[in-house]
Amino acid sequence: MELEKLSGIELGREVRSGHITPTEVIRYFQERIEKRDPGLHAFTYMKFESAFAEAEALEQRLLRKEEVGPLAGVPVGLKDFLPSKKGWTNSHGGVKSLIREDAEDSMFYIAAREAGAIAVGKTNAPAFAMRGTCDNYLYGPTSNPFDTRYNSGGSSGGSAAAVADGMLPIAEGSDGGGSIRIPSSWCGCFGFKASVGTIPSFCRPDGWTATHPYCFNGAITRTVADSALMLNYMARYNPRDPLSLNHGKRDFLELMKKPIRNRKIGFTTDFDIFPVDPEIAEIVRAAAWKLEAAGAIVELVHFRFRHTQNDFAELWCRSISIDTAIDMELWKKEGLDLVKDHRDELPEEFIYWNELALRSTVMDYRYFNELRTEMLDALEDVFEKYDIIVSPVTVCPPVRNATDGNTRGPSEMNGVKLEPLIGFCETYLSNFTGNPAASVPAGLTRSGLPVGMQIIGKKFRDEDVFAVAKTFEDIAPWSYEIPYGRKV
Repeated sequence: MELEKLSGIELGREVRSGHITPTEVIRYFQERIEKRDPGLHAFTYMKFESAFAEAEALEQRLLRKEEVGPLAGVPVGLKDFLPSKKGWTNSHGGVKSLIREDAEDSMFYIAAREAGAIAVGKTNAPAFAMRGTCDNYLYGPTSNPFDTRYNSGGSSGGSAAAVADGMLPIAEGSDGGGSIRIPSSWCGCFGFKASVGTIPSFCRPDGWTATHPYCFNGAITRTVADSALMLNYMARYNPRDPLSLNHGKRDFLELMKKPIRNRKIGFTTDFDIFPVDPEIAEIVRAAAWKLEAAGAIVELVHFRFRHTQNDFAELWCRSISIDTAIDMELWKKEGLDLVKDHRDELPEEFIYWNELALRSTVMDYRYFNELRTEMLDALEDVFEKYDIIVSPVTVCPPVRNATDGNTRGPSEMNGVKLEPLIGFCETYLSNFTGNPAASVPAGLTRSGLPVGMQIIGKKFRDEDVFAVAKTFEDIAPWSYEIPYGRKV
């Protein structure tokens, strides 16, 4: 049985039915990871000893006919950025001086464990997850399974590459500007970012840490159903998250089946501000209009922005640096001055934006909120008439890996300046506003690299995004065989 081609739900079903044991599953994927990961560098480290111990305990539960979750025995990867599992370590995205023990479990890991899954290792990410590519000075770049000369996208690039290459069916992502959707787009996976308040975030001592812009925990999968199942376990109310909402119990596996007939979908290639590679624009345009086959109404829409995409991208870099700048100051009090004593571990771009954040004034904060309000109003103007907004995920195909540990996106497109950390991504708008959004595989470029289509829903209407994504998956299945055929 080719377990790498099964979804998480299908693999869990095989385990629960007794067709394969949890230890056999872990051993199968251990062998696959050890064979294939050297060509991708998706993982930073593995924990197979603990994975086998959990698998053996699960086998005993199955023998006792105990109730186990739908992902029983399914291996998952955790992102090596912030804490994911108590007792493991994280490196803040490949920063050697910051390797420390995880103090808490992430919401993804809590949900995966409750569903019966088994964590097997940590996946690669860039320093402080502050870019739409995946590379760092400690572990190097994560390559694209479709062509290893190219990058996986970021910041959850290790997770997306592992899922795309069949080394795992499900892996953890976090998304502060597109970090789930960007690598999902470039690796041909499905990635979903929830509405603000849907998945709780427990940040201490500052409970509002993940709000400027909104940062989200989530999953990267190969199927819409696997992500819907994970959201069933991740979506919950936690009063200790100041933004957590009590929506009651929702079954996204059922809600994703809802017909989209007569749903009004607004399509844009560029939000009227982004320069876009013509091939990317055409692939996503053709994909969007396929939704008409399900009875949806797809129309071209326009947006009223007063500022440029570069203004917004630079705002993202400055605002995402607020929390890291605070962390850097707190670490100084502990005797760790990263910029002074470990500058060679940090990208120069990170240092630049960190220092700029430290020099920010109250009027800079006002400017930040005004531009964020502009984004909110522009999206809501369209949502007054449309149920869904569809666009490309990125303005370009995957970029080539750098050789210096500092892979970035393009600095210009069609003669227009781009911020190379995030400016090539059309994703961060919904992080500033809190709307749910997903990336679905839309097709391949002429050179065989994946292209993602972004689906953005109205705030707190996560189920609408799943319904459109599942409909598209049914209309245009994305069972790409290229990664599985990659030579190792």
